[in-house]
Amino acid sequence: MVDNAVAHEDATRGGARDDATLAEIERRVLWVSTAIIHEANRNRPNPSGLKVGGHQASCASMVSIMTALWFHELGPDDRVSVKPHASPVLHAINYLIGELDESYLPTLREFGGLQSYPSRSKDPDPVDYSTGSVGIGATAPIWGALARRYVRSTTERGGTGRQFSLVGDAELDEGAVWEALLDPSVAELGELVWIVDLNRQSLDRVVPNIAAGRLRGMFAAAGWQTLELKYGRLLEELFTRPGGAQLRDRIDGMTNPEFQRLLRCDAAQLRERLPGDGADRDAISGLLAELDDATLLDAARNLGGHDLGALRDVFGEIDDSRPTVIFAYTVKGHGLPTEGHPQNHSSLLTQDQFAELAPRLGAAVDRPWERFDADGAAGRLCAATGARLRRDSTSSTPPPALPTDIGRTPAGAATTQAALGRVLLDLTRQSPEAARRVVTVCPDVSSTTNLGGWVNKVGVWSSRQRRDWFADDAETILHWREQPTGQHLELGIAETNLVGLLGELGATWSRWGEPLLPIGVLYDPFVERALEPWAFGIYAGGQSILVGTPSGVSLAPEGGAHQSIKTPSIGLEQPGCVSYEPAFALDVEWTLLASLAQLGKPDGSSAYLRLSTRQVDQTLAAVPTDPAARERRRRQVVAGAYPLRSTENPKLTIAAMGVTVTEALAAADRLGQAGVDADVVCVTSPDLLFRALRARQGRQEGSSWILDQAFPAHRAAPMVTICDGHPHTLAYLATINQVPGTTLGVTGFGQSGSPEDVYHHHGLDTDSIVRAGLDLLA
Repeated sequence: MVDNAVAHEDATRGGARDDATLAEIERRVLWVSTAIIHEANRNRPNPSGLKVGGHQASCASMVSIMTALWFHELGPDDRVSVKPHASPVLHAINYLIGELDESYLPTLREFGGLQSYPSRSKDPDPVDYSTGSVGIGATAPIWGALARRYVRSTTERGGTGRQFSLVGDAELDEGAVWEALLDPSVAELGELVWIVDLNRQSLDRVVPNIAAGRLRGMFAAAGWQTLELKYGRLLEELFTRPGGAQLRDRIDGMTNPEFQRLLRCDAAQLRERLPGDGADRDAISGLLAELDDATLLDAARNLGGHDLGALRDVFGEIDDSRPTVIFAYTVKGHGLPTEGHPQNHSSLLTQDQFAELAPRLGAAVDRPWERFDADGAAGRLCAATGARLRRDSTSSTPPPALPTDIGRTPAGAATTQAALGRVLLDLTRQSPEAARRVVTVCPDVSSTTNLGGWVNKVGVWSSRQRRDWFADDAETILHWREQPTGQHLELGIAETNLVGLLGELGATWSRWGEPLLPIGVLYDPFVERALEPWAFGIYAGGQSILVGTPSGVSLAPEGGAHQSIKTPSIGLEQPGCVSYEPAFALDVEWTLLASLAQLGKPDGSSAYLRLSTRQVDQTLAAVPTDPAARERRRRQVVAGAYPLRSTENPKLTIAAMGVTVTEALAAADRLGQAGVDADVVCVTSPDLLFRALRARQGRQEGSSWILDQAFPAHRAAPMVTICDGHPHTLAYLATINQVPGTTLGVTGFGQSGSPEDVYHHHGLDTDSIVRAGLDLLA
């Protein structure tokens, strides 16, 4: 499918056709990016002696590609994900086009300075995508493209433009790349353009095998246009001469290490080594004899990824009807003294090498940040590029107003998982404007996570209307209506893709001024599989809600493979995110609404809700009927905990999280019969309680009022904590009032069985709580 909104016109591009001017800028970009790293490592005071680091060779292999892209190809609506180790190249370009102040250039990897890798939230200059987590930054433009299309179809904003990924070839080893490429939705995204920096080196070595053909086949099988930029114009011209065909065959047949070794040769060594030992040696030697030494040395490293004219030409071949990948052959360290060295990944130029490099690049060591003369051709092109790419400020739509309490008081038995779907449906009636901003994402588990009613109500998002062939089937319960106005996105079974898309949907407020309320739902055990891209999406500024359900060993018959143990502590420890584990359906409503209210704004936050399929008697919640008391309970739920049962003279406190409140209340009843009065506190967010404790200690900003209401000092008693997860999640609660404590939870792999058997096996049953309480008081 062609998205006409992203079709490129020549008028929107830089159109720089002066090769000499572009080459002058290329040399300056190489110099400034190298100098940024050199200054941080060689000149800046470093009392600790710890290596600052940077990647001069990795930058150098990208300089030509990024120069051609920024100064010729990009339009203002295009967005680029820059490979992590090339961040100094991005900063150098932003500096030359007037988007970065000179004062930042010496601050690479300094506190408050330029970040180690491109960061949307921390760098002072324009960065489209945060990168640094291998494979995650590369795939972000895929999900950015989907998010842009969703925003455009639902709000008529979202802009146009291509989504570029500048990817190192070693990054293609990451499984996240191929999970993303294979999602069925990706083949329709014609705005995607990946440029692979094919320098054939990883961190430790020259990669021995030539993998380009296999990679091209894999992209092509996924529906991508594949373009190859292997040789520059000098080599292509030599290939037309007598002996040229044999030279091409010789280079094509080389292993990567042999080719890399040629880059370390002088002209005489090249004349000896390059012809090889085969039958074509004489023909190749004859061709080389026609070349002077300088031309021969240039030809040996004349790969397509360093030929500005060839780069411009290949950009013109991009087909906007499907994703495109360009394999650009490059030399790691191109133009530097470390060029082609097998261990140049993190190597740094010496002071002598840096001084020798300056005149070759038209720069001066004592004036490393010198800009071009504003009246010269290069200065004018830099200024014109800055003006062309500068984006207009976007007016922001404020996040929608959300209710805090829909007013329903559930009765009977219910699960927190089912409550999620119920709340979303209630929101469409209670607050339709807010509900219209909700978008849900699932990896093929919508029906099994109780989203069926929501999906039937709002429809499935698709860039075009698709016919529902089961619309007239009376036995079909889940109606799959795919349309541009739908609010549910279904991906394949790949949790990495889910959270990648979730992060980009959660960033639309900052990209295009249109806040969404994205909710991703997946099986809770697989939160761990999605953890890295989920955390990186939060770091990059994406605000969303992740729902893990079903969770814990309460999913008893499924066995250990589907029973999550560590996820409660993941939610507790994840920055930029508030975690909740509600016990009752009303707790789900209140925490979900509070979490939605934190999305889509500069000071917002993501959230993680851990839900269960275990039926819980809703009357156990004892929801107050008085409106003021109900509101007090709601505030406590949202803040992290509330007293569920209070006794006259407590000798014990049982703090329970999630569905284990059933066992906690039963244990309190039995202890009371034995003369041991026990308070029961329902914990909804160990995360927020821990923050409150740190605030009370003066270790972070915030309020600690919830501790006084849920764990008042005058009611302090020895404490038993219990949760359907690792017990250390709640272990700190006893320190609130410095009381003795015992923590119950799950510390081993799960077992299949009935809930009663599984709870007994892990020590979550009522008997275990009673014994733990009596042991504390013994």
